[in-house]
Amino acid sequence: MEPAAPPFGLQADGGERLTFGEVTILLRVSAAATGGRFTLFEEVPPLLDTPLHVHANEDELFYVLEGEHVFEVGDEEFHAGPGGLVFAPRGVPHSQRRLVPGEGRLLILTAPGGLEGFFRELSEAQRAGTLGPEAYASASEKHGITWLGAG
Repeated sequence: MEPAAPPFGLQADGGERLTFGEVTILLRVSAAATGGRFTLFEEVPPLLDTPLHVHANEDELFYVLEGEHVFEVGDEEFHAGPGGLVFAPRGVPHSQRRLVPGEGRLLILTAPGGLEGFFRELSEAQRAGTLGPEAYASASEKHGITWLGAG
C-alpha cells in the first residue's frame, strides 16, 4: 500500500504561525503534509472563546493541553481539563469556552485536512489590513463554516 504522504517529524516549537486579530494558531501539520487526511493545529494563548458554529466539511477532535474548557456539541455539554478530549462531528453545532478567560491550550485535529486554509485567509487579510467582518464571512463561506451565535 502506497502512503498518502511521506513520513516527517516536527520539533516541539515547529509549525506555521498564523495570526489574525487576537488569535494565533500554530499549524502543526497541514493537509499537504498528510495527503489531505487531516490537519493538526494548536491554539496559542491568549485566546477568545469559539462561538457556536458548524462545519460542513470536517470532523474536529479537541485535545486539552492546558486549562479547563467547556464544549457544547449539539445538545451535550462536556467539561475537559488537561488530557481530556472532545469529538465534534461535522454538521453538529459546537462551541468552546475557557473557564479562565484567555487561558488554556488546545490541540485540534480536523479530518479531512484543509481547515488551515480558513486560518491562512484570515492571517493574509490581517497582513493586508483588510481583516474585518467581510474577510471572516468570505473565509467562512469558502471553508464551509456557518456561525450560529455568540456562543
